[in-house]
Amino acid sequence: MSYEKDRERLVERLKAAGYISSPRVERAMLKVPRHLFMPSYSDPYADCPQSIGSGQTISAPHMVAMMVEALDLKEGHKVLEVGGGRGYHAAVISEMVGSEGVVYTVELIKSLAEKASKTLSKAGYEKVKVIVADGSNGYPPGAPYDRISVACGAPDVPPPLVEQLKAEGKLLIPVGGGFYQELMLITNKTEGKLERKGLGGVVFVPLKGEYGH
Repeated sequence: MSYEKDRERLVERLKAAGYISSPRVERAMLKVPRHLFMPSYSDPYADCPQSIGSGQTISAPHMVAMMVEALDLKEGHKVLEVGGGRGYHAAVISEMVGSEGVVYTVELIKSLAEKASKTLSKAGYEKVKVIVADGSNGYPPGAPYDRISVACGAPDVPPPLVEQLKAEGKLLIPVGGGFYQELMLITNKTEGKLERKGLGGVVFVPLKGEYGH
């Protein structure tokens, strides 16, 4: 079954709604075969969150587009993703950072990480490194990072994530309660000062781990 037309229609809707504003994000969203990363019972190109098992969800495509746009990803960036799920968001990030970029995606649930690793390999994203670990502690072996993207809601910004940001690096993270948060864009300015910008209310599954819920 070909999903190409479904993917094209989804991207057109996201552009019309203003979630996709840059040609680079458009190309990335068009290229990644979202259906490969979804359970067989899902509707892969519906613009809504969907269950991926183990009590977790995959973000709606509009949220992935919005987060990728907000991070201002560049070719060659080193990126850490926390809450990797089945690997779709990491694949989109990989398209954005290109062949010279590096993506580490950390997932606490081993079964999801294993599925993500297999699917990423099948889809040709061999350079995405899938790590089974407590993502609230980041991933020190790969630090420092140009960008950090968190796909689960945290009670506050985990200090290790800030510590693992490069100067002028950006961290995107939902902060708040277990099921409703404010999406925060944090820039690591010079002399350790953090610039915070709220991007609106969002709903993510809770971040688990040492600095999670």
